[in-house]
Amino acid sequence: MAPETSTKMTYEDLLLLPEDGLRHEIIDGEHYVNASPATRHQLISYRLVMAIGTYLEEHPLGQLYFAPLDIVFSRYDVVESDLMFISNERRAIVTAKNIQGSPDLLIEILSESSRKYDEVTKRALYERTGVGEYWIVDPSGNSVRIFRSNEAGQYERAAELTRNDILTSPLFPNLEIRLARIFA
Repeated sequence: MAPETSTKMTYEDLLLLPEDGLRHEIIDGEHYVNASPATRHQLISYRLVMAIGTYLEEHPLGQLYFAPLDIVFSRYDVVESDLMFISNERRAIVTAKNIQGSPDLLIEILSESSRKYDEVTKRALYERTGVGEYWIVDPSGNSVRIFRSNEAGQYERAAELTRNDILTSPLFPNLEIRLARIFA
């Protein structure tokens, strides 16, 4: 997937685009466009929302959001992550229109057309903007890679899980997500 333009685009420019059903994002002022997700992508997203959302109903540690919702890191960096979690301590970044700053957790569900973009471009953006935890969910490999920010603000691979594993995170104490259910 290549950037659509060679001039720096801003969030203000992004807001002027007509509604076309595509996902428009900007990173470092470069415009990226993705088609809407496929059904397996959406099913996995739904199952993650249900697992994390049910947990948060019983343990109100923060709020889970899902695309489409703009995350505005800067004037030149605006994305729509598949899922995002903002803890109660960071709820000030949630506005009526968008998220203004770095969520505690971002989750991207890969598509073949967005694989490199999610694994390289977005990962670098999330790392440099201070997103504490990043999950890359791979439907074709039935796997999840979890990256966590270390004390130096750099990502370290915290886990690489497969369909038979149970996903846990310090963000959600005592939550166990059985990946066999997510990838069923």
